Amino acid sequence: MASVVGIFSHSSVSVPVKDKKLLEVKLGELPSWILMRDFSPSGIFGAFQRGYYRYYNKYINVKKGSISGITMVLACYVLFSYSFSYKHLKHERLRKYH
Repeated sequence: MASVVGIFSHSSVSVPVKDKKLLEVKLGELPSWILMRDFSPSGIFGAFQRGYYRYYNKYINVKKGSISGITMVLACYVLFSYSFSYKHLKHERLRKYH
């Protein structure tokens, strides 16, 4: 039986749950994966920083950029501002004008 060198099967490697990405975690492993996250202020700051750098390098810092990166930021801003002012807007809508 000859062994083949150089072929690597991804399914044969066991990766610890802590090192997996969210999309690679199975539903049964999700609670333990969440508990292994770092919820300290520095851990939360690091998560936001990684997300910012990922977004920046994917949509802003590119050779052939478009308006899509800025549009996503503006769309998120509009949705969040609308959700924060929804209660006030709902109250205004139900008010009767005489």
